[in-house]
Amino acid sequence: QVQVVESGGGSVQAGGSLRLSCAASGYTSSTHCLGWFRQAPGWGREAVALIDNLDRTRTADSVKGRFTMSRDNSKNILFLEMNRLTPEDTAMYYCAAGRLSRCSFQVEFFDYWGQGTQVTVSS
Repeated sequence: QVQVVESGGGSVQAGGSLRLSCAASGYTSSTHCLGWFRQAPGWGREAVALIDNLDRTRTADSVKGRFTMSRDNSKNILFLEMNRLTPEDTAMYYCAAGRLSRCSFQVEFFDYWGQGTQVTVSS
């Protein structure tokens, strides 16, 4: 059973930085795609970044140049480095795993989700 647990959220002022972590277990990088998603109050869940079996990452246009996803394969931990944060980045951030064959920004293609970690950016 794939399990993912997020951590690292918090409150920060605009322009600041945060690094989120996701401890993943029960998955195989050769068959799973991992991603970061977020959901702001009153909005749908949206993809932020993905990483595939070759450690190639894709980042949503809304955060490109500010957010970076990476993975420590030795520890099965994902990271989301977030810089130059704005109030519009305020959301619950989720880590998720899905089948590699469906590795895309489609939320419905991801089967395993964490509980989320809250990020709040004040102006």
